[in-house]
Amino acid sequence: MTGGALLPVVLLVCLALAGGADAARKPVGFYELKNKKGDFSIKVTNWGATLASVFVPDCKGNVADVILGYDTIAEYVNGTQAFGSTVGRVANRIFKSRFVLDGKAYRLFPNDGNNSIHGGHRGFGKVIWTVKEYVSGGDSPYITFFYHSFDGEQGFPGDLDVYATYRLSSPYELSITMNATATTKATPVNFANHAYWNLAGHDSGDVLQQELQILASSYTPLDDTKIPTGQIEPVAGTIYDFLQPTPVGEHMDIVPGGGSGYDLNFVVNGEQDAFRQVARVEDPKSGRGMEVWANQPGVQLYTSNWVINEKGKNGKVYGQYGALCLETQAYPDAVNHPEFPSSIVRPGQVYKHDMAIKFYQDA
Repeated sequence: MTGGALLPVVLLVCLALAGGADAARKPVGFYELKNKKGDFSIKVTNWGATLASVFVPDCKGNVADVILGYDTIAEYVNGTQAFGSTVGRVANRIFKSRFVLDGKAYRLFPNDGNNSIHGGHRGFGKVIWTVKEYVSGGDSPYITFFYHSFDGEQGFPGDLDVYATYRLSSPYELSITMNATATTKATPVNFANHAYWNLAGHDSGDVLQQELQILASSYTPLDDTKIPTGQIEPVAGTIYDFLQPTPVGEHMDIVPGGGSGYDLNFVVNGEQDAFRQVARVEDPKSGRGMEVWANQPGVQLYTSNWVINEKGKNGKVYGQYGALCLETQAYPDAVNHPEFPSSIVRPGQVYKHDMAIKFYQDA
């Protein structure tokens, strides 16, 4: 893919990949949103309501794509990294792929050892969404995707109507809103956008020298299967202290082969439902920076520990630590931890996850 104008590219996905006869008839394509100036644009696809590219200028006006991804729909279908996907019904991990809700036990599909991750082996990032609205240009270009998740899908209870909207606004702001309404049963809901950010450009190597600030004074420690213990601990005096801007790799053990790096939920400061700044990232070489804002209680920092020799856009082979994810979210495994903020949505209730990525250029 290139940075120029791109009309929707339509691909009919075969029945086996689409997951049903009705889904097989839906066209899958890439769609572009671009600002009036032409120096800020994104491409998205309704496969997984996925963010496929983000083109934004640096301090000298040079435009580059700052997220990892693929060139084709087929690569997204077959990919294992969830590049840019909208993940759910429940993002992150659920302990031993099970939970009890209102006295009834539910069993999910394990796809991370004995645990379930990102909604199971065919979560929301691996299904076809319907394009409901699409305005490619103007003052506030946007696209809205819709997905109906049926009762029992991947083991989760109840029907769920889901919307995801990507929107550009001036000067360089990308907003992502993810809403869902439970219609028949109570169900856990926790969506996340799984973009892999490298502000130097998707093809520029590792992000270890990019400066990261996370506005979180505490985190949720993990057991040896990456499930929260239920405790909340302060970041002070640990390698998880990003309260001040710090190079990503400054306190991180660098272990080739995916054995080390960050993959942890931070407890965002402030009221848990308030829309507030979560994090800031800046690349010292290009001068590109971004602020992450959201209304969720947590944010997962993941440093691409397991992205190893992954062929991406324009033939680029992505390596370990080649990007970072900042996934605003509910606390992982909240459905099994009554001491955590609840992730349960009951019939008639609306789940709202609002995000904004605010880009800037620092000379």
